[in-house]
Amino acid sequence: MRVFTILLLCVISTGCAQHGQLTYLCSLPSELEENSGITSLEPEKVWVIEDNGNKDRIYEVNTAGDQLREFEVSKAKNDDWEDLTKDKAGNLYIGDFGNNENIRKDFVIYKIPSPLVEKGDKIKAEEIRFSYPEQKKFPPKPANRKYDTEAFFYLDSLLYIITKDRSNPFSGEALIYTVPAIKGEYSARLVGSFSTCKDYTICQITSAAISPDGKTIVLLGYGSLWIVRDFNLPDFSKGKVEFIDLGVRTQLEAICFKDNNTVYLSDEENHVTGRNLYSYSLPPIQKVESKGY
Repeated sequence: MRVFTILLLCVISTGCAQHGQLTYLCSLPSELEENSGITSLEPEKVWVIEDNGNKDRIYEVNTAGDQLREFEVSKAKNDDWEDLTKDKAGNLYIGDFGNNENIRKDFVIYKIPSPLVEKGDKIKAEEIRFSYPEQKKFPPKPANRKYDTEAFFYLDSLLYIITKDRSNPFSGEALIYTVPAIKGEYSARLVGSFSTCKDYTICQITSAAISPDGKTIVLLGYGSLWIVRDFNLPDFSKGKVEFIDLGVRTQLEAICFKDNNTVYLSDEENHVTGRNLYSYSLPPIQKVESKGY
């Protein structure tokens, strides 16, 4: 009976709960119910942004759910902040490229210095502006609505931008673009496309991240995860892709790496679910053993 009681308490306690394949870590602070992007600069901590209509701020939260710090991002406006990434120096990049209706003609990524060395409560942003040269109409016909964006990552002085497919009929095609990670104005360069799947409820890409060693890319959907390894750049879609059904159907909006083998994920609050931070351990690379003939 005592063993049964302990197991029952673990099931109902959020402290040891499994959400599908995800491990629940904490509830995020109530003001982050529309969290849309996360990245990690220190162990057991993440920086968080919110999307359209929320404050021009970044927030630091630990994996116990405590809000530690926040900064107002000056010289920036939260039109629709959708993802957050970092470079090796700890600079952060805020992707203001949400475009649900495919009507925006230009987008901006805000680059801010590492908040770990900033004092006060404000942090100044530089602008990386860009447009998609392949989009000719605003909005395009329903079958060509591929210019919403919620995902990107940094690698080797480039920002890799992955679009969110809103086409009808749904095709599951995400476009891959690059822009320099330097202040300026650019036409984004189309470098490839990534095929997800045909179910729009789980196959739209909502966030992306790359491992600290640069060897693994993850793409997040609403309950789905694509792990890309053994890739060449810039078109990483030709790498080895593994699809993972995470076993949840919450509004997962953000992902980042804790280390080379573990990711943090978060979801928006949606009715009675969400506003949580989770972790997930990536499956190891499967090696093909030689038969020794």
